[in-house]
Amino acid sequence: MLDLYKLEIFVRVVEEGSFSAAAERLLMTQSGVSQHIQDLERSLGTALFVRSSRGVSLTAAGKTLRDYTLRILALVAEAEAAVTDVTHLAAGRVTVGATPGVSIYVLAEWVQSFAALYPNLTVQMQTEITPRIVDGLLAARLDIGFVEGELAPSLAARVEVRVLEELEQFVVVGRKHPFWARDQVELSELNDQRMIMRQPESQTRIWLDAQLAAQGVRPRVGAEFDALESIKRAVMAAPALAILPAYAVQDEVAYGQLRALPLVGRPLQRSLKFIWCKRRHFSPVTRTFLRHLAARFPPLS
Repeated sequence: MLDLYKLEIFVRVVEEGSFSAAAERLLMTQSGVSQHIQDLERSLGTALFVRSSRGVSLTAAGKTLRDYTLRILALVAEAEAAVTDVTHLAAGRVTVGATPGVSIYVLAEWVQSFAALYPNLTVQMQTEITPRIVDGLLAARLDIGFVEGELAPSLAARVEVRVLEELEQFVVVGRKHPFWARDQVELSELNDQRMIMRQPESQTRIWLDAQLAAQGVRPRVGAEFDALESIKRAVMAAPALAILPAYAVQDEVAYGQLRALPLVGRPLQRSLKFIWCKRRHFSPVTRTFLRHLAARFPPLS
């Protein structure tokens, strides 16, 4: 009888194209992966892979087994989802990757409300930049991901993407800035303004630089930080501004510490996206967490 565990290893070798890459993803030794595949081939009486110095490719029998295995794993996931009652699980976990602003200001509250409903389940939140979240999904270190902004075509081709909502970007100023009493700002008025920004290698900074340059706007970089809290504190302390989404400053705006001024015409928009590996199936715990989030993000329904 076919061993489900060996089939999962088989599929990972197919996906990675080599025993060594599959072993790295599975946190196994290469010899261990090779032994499982040899056992599978021996039990079936046929070769599944053609080995070469450049990796492995499927034989005709291997292609047939791959097609059946994908259907088998999908059916197992479907059966598990159909009969599992997560409220009676002794323990369960969903591992979520999110970009910095999303993890801190958007998801944290929903993780806590989920924990109140399902105290036996754990949401493990990992804050990372977008490329690392995609790598984590492909390596099965993460179950699902939430990212703000753009996915490079090379990354978008490797995952499934669903846009949850559009996020307007605002001009954020403190009391020391001349814009404090304004109701809105023209994008052109940002030219030569002192701006507090993210570090140059961040996706947010790359995006913002491109958007401003396309409109001929050249601000003066007053400081660069890798944390939103540092950016907000710098804006409070100096006559400088920042470009941030409303969710990042809602508390400071409510307390009168900062103002979030809309840009005329709303020219700066980013998308909050839900991403997942198209080759993976959601566990019952992951499905339950997504249903919980659907109250905030209807596209997850």
